[in-house]
Amino acid sequence: MIGTGIFTSLGFQVGDLPGGFTILALWALGGLCALCGALCYAELAAALPRSGGEYHFLGTIYHPAAGFLAGWISATVGFAAPVALAAMAFGNYFAGVVPGANPLLLSLLAVWLSTLFLLRDMRLGSGFQNAATLLKVALLLVIIAFGFFTPRGTAISFFPTPADGGQIRSAPFATSLVYVMYAYSGWNASTYIVGEMRNPRHDIPRSVGLGTLVVVVLYLGVNAAFLLSTPAAEMAGKMEVALVAGPHLFGHSGTQVMAALICAGLVSSISAMMWIGPRVTMTMGEDLPALRWLAAKSASGIPVRATLVQFAIVNGLLLTATFENVANSVMFALQACSFFTVLGMIVLRRTQPALARPYRTWGYPFTPLVFLAISAWMLVSIWRSHPWESLAGLAVMALGLGVYFLAPRRTVSEK
Repeated sequence: MIGTGIFTSLGFQVGDLPGGFTILALWALGGLCALCGALCYAELAAALPRSGGEYHFLGTIYHPAAGFLAGWISATVGFAAPVALAAMAFGNYFAGVVPGANPLLLSLLAVWLSTLFLLRDMRLGSGFQNAATLLKVALLLVIIAFGFFTPRGTAISFFPTPADGGQIRSAPFATSLVYVMYAYSGWNASTYIVGEMRNPRHDIPRSVGLGTLVVVVLYLGVNAAFLLSTPAAEMAGKMEVALVAGPHLFGHSGTQVMAALICAGLVSSISAMMWIGPRVTMTMGEDLPALRWLAAKSASGIPVRATLVQFAIVNGLLLTATFENVANSVMFALQACSFFTVLGMIVLRRTQPALARPYRTWGYPFTPLVFLAISAWMLVSIWRSHPWESLAGLAVMALGLGVYFLAPRRTVSEK
């Protein structure tokens, strides 16, 4: 989860939402949505343990076409877009450490090298991922410590004011929630690799529940540290917000060290999504003959062809799209998939009450209802503020449905 969003999102929020309480309320609301979604996904993953995430859940609960549509979105843009966004951020942060470096070439290099390592040895990718995650958590804790225990650079307050109510009800607040939810994306990632876990019924609830809760606390602390140390006007509209805040927190030399550590963390985000995404595509290939070629695995169990397909899509996004366009295009489709998945948990409770559920969602039915309400509000806001990007997401979905209904499927005797 800890990746591009926390180091890029704040700059797209402070221009329209100047209040400190409003900004923290925005990140708290996004964290609440992610946590509620994570608890619902944990019940589904424990009850329906198979790799594939929404592809498996929606196909089981509603119809195979719904599952295929979710898998299609994940296979085409759902994981490729976050990889591209992390690579873009990597290029910009690296260029901040090494002046004159080309951000686009650096972005491409990060994707190429990460893919090469994952194709050669999955264990190397897993070990690097664990180390980089610890590094990112340590970096966030350092930023929080410096932000709260060094002299303030701004006069911002986190106590509510009469103006905050209007800001929270405003369209910019709902639109900014898109970037916040992007920063929290990954809260459901472990449900995509259930088949590769030793004890998914125990590990999934712990992974998505506790993992999301820890990230919410870290994100609130980091954003507060940025706002305490750096004038909002300096961060407004900037993608590499940590580079802007760095001199106020650590000085020039410290900022370069921080940027280098962020680059390492972003590489781990690229590696994580390049690892998980192809598992969805591979599972789709196992079920649909037209995509069976994507199910092929190497001797060590790596879905090579599926990885290369995602690799090609990522390169296409890097060469043709901007950060904002990619983020807005993908969030509508991804949030819609999450909406129907959480709704599916309620449906499954009613249609299969006797199904074994090793983990049951805490706070049901309020937990899924909170997620559904926030998601619906965000989907409407995305559609109103970014209609063309939303239409692009719908076009990807329509293309996926066309592939499903036109492609031949296995007969009962073949399954």
